[in-house]
Amino acid sequence: MSPTQPVVPHASSNGAITVAATATAVPQYAITRDDVKHYFKKVFNVEESRANAMMFVVDNSQVKRRFCIHPIDYIIEPRPLARITEEYIENSICLGRRVAGECLGRAGVRPDEVDLLITVSCTGVMIPSLDAHLINEMGFRSDVRRLPITELGCAAGAAALGRAHDFLRAFPDGNVLLISVEIPSLTFQRRNIDQANLISSILFGDGAGAALITGRHRASGVRVLGSESYLFPHSIDAMGFDLKESGFHIVLSRDVPQLIRDQIARLVDNFLAKHNLNRRDISAFVLHPGGQKLLYFIEEELQLDRAMTQPSWNVLSEYGNLSSASVLFVLNEWMEKRKPSPGQYGLLCAFGPGFSAELLLLQWA
Repeated sequence: MSPTQPVVPHASSNGAITVAATATAVPQYAITRDDVKHYFKKVFNVEESRANAMMFVVDNSQVKRRFCIHPIDYIIEPRPLARITEEYIENSICLGRRVAGECLGRAGVRPDEVDLLITVSCTGVMIPSLDAHLINEMGFRSDVRRLPITELGCAAGAAALGRAHDFLRAFPDGNVLLISVEIPSLTFQRRNIDQANLISSILFGDGAGAALITGRHRASGVRVLGSESYLFPHSIDAMGFDLKESGFHIVLSRDVPQLIRDQIARLVDNFLAKHNLNRRDISAFVLHPGGQKLLYFIEEELQLDRAMTQPSWNVLSEYGNLSSASVLFVLNEWMEKRKPSPGQYGLLCAFGPGFSAELLLLQWA
């Protein structure tokens, strides 16, 4: 396809829609579990018993390290929202450019061959959005379609894959580049000792993920066969952000893992039944690693062996929860290191504010 010949719409596509390549990127500064223990009591003004209880949470979080755009001594100091926003814009462009370039290179696709550019983030605000900056810097076509997704939280990476699938059903010869950049360290709040904020200081890390999804024939990759969204009734206060003078303050109900536990088996079974499949047909569970309790609950309710979820645990251990980018990190691990046999099915699943779930059916090509 030439830069002057964008794809033309088609009512539907019987061809394969394939994730041809993925890529990940993290910033340079690492925070280990020992770092968290060292700084926690110094940073947060909480009583000794509560601090000791949080040390137990740190030890059992399964998060060994995370990456951040700044050294920890800088992160913990309060800064004006204007400064935080400048840092978000600068680092989002840097991480986005890195991960997009690597993903395109792995897929063998030029920037001017991309027909839809989806950018995803919930940890900052920038207008014009990230895609506009990358179009100017990387050589995407001026008529590339753009879809910035900013308010779906941790579920947005999965939702964006679903929207890429929808686009390619209508434009079967097209290419979609999905870029997720999340910088949760910029939402750190030193003076907020709510339990949600304390937990987030232990769990979240910065990073970027990308995927190139195509409707063209590919010999290998992961096919996207279908997607579904679900909004949990009467759960709007379970997760999100409050934007205040000092920046983003996380909202995270302790009931979230139980919400998922109560619904996950029904959601998965109903979704798979629509494709004439059941859980026994799934070889790879590409799960957003929101936390160790969430992963344990999903394994228990779906009766999964650890081998079917291990990449999610690996990402949680080595990178923490990267919000919307997490599921792209997990998918990247399945594609780069695990590689199920051609024809085997996978289920990708992520959760986010609303409270919501995003499900995708995959098949290895």
